[in-house]
Amino acid sequence: MENNGNKYVKKVQAVKDSLKDYPNIKIVAASKYMTVEETRELVLAGIDEIGENRTDMFLEKYEAMKDLNVKWHFFGTVQSRKIKDVVNKIDCLHSLCKLPTAMELDSRLDKTLDCYVQVNISEEPNKSGVAPAKVKAFIKQLSMCKNIRVIGLMCIAKMTFDDEVLISEFSRMQKLQKEIEDLQLDYAPCHELSMGMSNDYLIAVKYGSTCVRLGHIFME
Repeated sequence: MENNGNKYVKKVQAVKDSLKDYPNIKIVAASKYMTVEETRELVLAGIDEIGENRTDMFLEKYEAMKDLNVKWHFFGTVQSRKIKDVVNKIDCLHSLCKLPTAMELDSRLDKTLDCYVQVNISEEPNKSGVAPAKVKAFIKQLSMCKNIRVIGLMCIAKMTFDDEVLISEFSRMQKLQKEIEDLQLDYAPCHELSMGMSNDYLIAVKYGSTCVRLGHIFME
């Protein structure tokens, strides 16, 4: 870890300290609003898993940071015409929610890709994701995709300061994840939950999150 003049070192340590009771939580930095230089600095401060939402910015950072040991996550919707550009460069996709996209990914993959199925747990019409009631059926359809491995479920909780709403959504996700896990599907072990962002991650980890996606907390 480099800390000489690195503005992120104290912030990274503060986040890790806040998760001291959850030592196995994966911290993925959401670098959407960070430049290449800032993202590099964050990696040098101790966060080596980076998530991007936009294909163009992901590709720019991927090329510029090949000298660093980074595990790349993709949060956004992968446009069909750009799938070929990113599919074999990312390590994990958090936004799988459409069968045509899954099939296109599968046809272009040179390796098995770890994926989270995105669930619209708040059931808001403006959000992407599979409706909770349709998650099992969707995952069963993915059996035809030989290069996709469903490691877990992902959600973006409702943007609210009402802890009871967040608890309700995260606990529903935890229950759904267990239900999929209990199916014991080889291609969908579903042991993980990607949930919790800068404003709600401390609640998410109490309800089974194994991966938090943090952005603004590093920018404050």
